[in-house]
Amino acid sequence: MYSLGLDFGTNSLRAVVLDLEKGIEIADAVCNYPSGVDGVILDAGNPHLARQNPYDYHISMEKVIKDVVEKARRREKTFSQEKMIGIGVDTTGSTPLPVDENLIPLTFHNEFRRNNNAMAYLWKDHTSADEAEEITDLAEKIRPEYLARIGGVYSSEWFFSKLLHLARIDRRVFDATASFVELCDYIPAVLCGKNRPGEVIRSICAAGHKAMYNEDWGGLPDDEFLYKLDRSFKDIRKKLYEKAYPAGQPAGYLCEEWAKKTGLLPGIPVSVGAFDAHMGAVGAGVKPGVLVKVIGTSSCDMTVAPTGRKLRDIPGICGMVTHSIIPGFVGIEAGQSGVGDIFNWFVKRFAPAGIRDPHRQYSLAAAKIKPGQTGLLALDWHNGNRNILVDQKLTGLVLGLTLNTSPEEIYRTLIEATGFGARMIIERIEEYGVEINEIIATGGIPDKNPLLMQIYSDITGRVLKIAASQQTCAVGAAVFGAIAAGKQRGGFADVLDAQKKVCRFKKIVYRPDKNNKKVYDKIYRLYKGIHDAFGTKSANKNLYYVMKELLKIKGEVIPDG
Repeated sequence: MYSLGLDFGTNSLRAVVLDLEKGIEIADAVCNYPSGVDGVILDAGNPHLARQNPYDYHISMEKVIKDVVEKARRREKTFSQEKMIGIGVDTTGSTPLPVDENLIPLTFHNEFRRNNNAMAYLWKDHTSADEAEEITDLAEKIRPEYLARIGGVYSSEWFFSKLLHLARIDRRVFDATASFVELCDYIPAVLCGKNRPGEVIRSICAAGHKAMYNEDWGGLPDDEFLYKLDRSFKDIRKKLYEKAYPAGQPAGYLCEEWAKKTGLLPGIPVSVGAFDAHMGAVGAGVKPGVLVKVIGTSSCDMTVAPTGRKLRDIPGICGMVTHSIIPGFVGIEAGQSGVGDIFNWFVKRFAPAGIRDPHRQYSLAAAKIKPGQTGLLALDWHNGNRNILVDQKLTGLVLGLTLNTSPEEIYRTLIEATGFGARMIIERIEEYGVEINEIIATGGIPDKNPLLMQIYSDITGRVLKIAASQQTCAVGAAVFGAIAAGKQRGGFADVLDAQKKVCRFKKIVYRPDKNNKKVYDKIYRLYKGIHDAFGTKSANKNLYYVMKELLKIKGEVIPDG
């Protein structure tokens, strides 16, 4: 039997067909979104805007499913559509989409076709930073429990801040919206032929981590709180939902329309959706004590803890939500707003013209530099700070530049900065009683950049493995599709059952170098100093010592330098 996993990423849609008996991918396909710049609608006058055209989801989904099914048919003789027993979906998030009473995106209407405010609000749209601060301030005053399980600060990357921003800037779109639907809920609903917002099965992953949903207070934030945020939010809960569900439960069954479009058979169970990093964590092998780090344009850090033990709320993370990653476990999410995006920014802006592969050239040159040799230190906030400060108004910094500083030294320093940011997150999670013994890396960067992997291992002091699959998000989605189908039909009983067959790792393993770790421990203390001084109100630190200490470390690494 086989399962289909669909992974709606930032720039493209990826699909895999998973052989459930062997636990391997037999086919994969990719379709880039046609709209905007690499699939993202941008605004030259507003660098914080990032939207998507929902039309791209429809045409890409039809194409990619046809492609991956045809590849599966060619590559494995035993494959047939009759043996496709489940479909799973993951997407970026929070990516809310304004829809009408028939579950049609507003931008499909002529009236709103060219209106960016009617588009899907991509996760990295940060236009609502002010609204996020308002939500945090109000919750601190009257509903502190709303913030306790999501790290203590509400983010501009999340659901209600985006809705509030829309209400402020474009009431015509806001008032015309029958409901706001997360992308991970919208796609399963489309596949199942649902045509009313009230029929959409909502994801506990999206609701718990991004929309302050918790069954302890009856689901979404209460009407009084929402009305105090803005009068436009009066009765908004009626437009949304009462209940959210974990992935692995059926959201419905493949409808006739989409069966005809894709060549699949109608009636296939479609799992409740979830976010890409959460399903990627499942596909990579997340379990208690293991942190899965999805490293791409940004990073997402995922781990789980048993529900039976008492967990303290962890300030500065993206949430602790029961059932959000693995049903039956508390899902813990954190991450960084910029990783690969920072390296891309540097080479695009500063690499000389004519270099065929600047990332490779700078990485090879940077690999010859010892830890501490550059005399530089950076803050990885070029796209704001997702965790643990949760502040999109923070910006990047490179400290210690001299007239002799080379591009490869800056490139290495930017990698180190993201490694220090990663260590901050790990230490915060462990500080509150959740052990991290091992890191499994996945995403676009781990295979391409061994220098980054070794630096991360040296900085964190952890062993780093790489998931064998390059499509862990789509694999995780396929796993949940097979769980929705059920063990009796040839699917999986649960996530742990699936991971025994599916999760594999590459032979290369990165282990921390003790000498490098000692140097990075010294630099990390300096990183924490500037992190707190620039990132918190209460630090009130004098930074006179930082440049002097960097030069001292450099002198210890290169005595003659």
